[in-house]
Amino acid sequence: MTGPGKRSRKIKVIISKVGLDGHDRGAKVVAHLLREAGMEVVYLGMYQMPEAIVQAALEENADVIGVSYLSGEHLVYTPILVEEMRKKGLHDVLLIAGGVIPPEDIPTLKEMGVDEVFVAGTLSQKIVEYIERHARRLGADSASSQSLRETGGRCQ
Repeated sequence: MTGPGKRSRKIKVIISKVGLDGHDRGAKVVAHLLREAGMEVVYLGMYQMPEAIVQAALEENADVIGVSYLSGEHLVYTPILVEEMRKKGLHDVLLIAGGVIPPEDIPTLKEMGVDEVFVAGTLSQKIVEYIERHARRLGADSASSQSLRETGGRCQ
């Protein structure tokens, strides 16, 4: 039974490396800590393109997309990822980024549509608390969000 403020299901998170970035230790650590915090995590692995990440989020009915950057491609791939999310109707999916991101790029990423950026060395509890506070579902799934997601963001 779920009461006020209780979730009807676990928060579902997609974690992925983007582009040609082949260093995934941090992404795997974050995936593990989110699982330990009780979230359902789908780790897509390395060398993923924005379209594939968004498609996986759509198919998995994810609450959160988390992307990890190390190779400096965050300003290239993030706008593509945000546009794909918009095209597929994933407006209510939390988008977080992490990894080795220069502090001066964080405001730009947020302007692009990233909800939060966690740089290397961020305490795990901060990531968990942010997701728990901001993931879209607090109760039963929204029928309108579910419908949009099932149709790939197309209204019927």
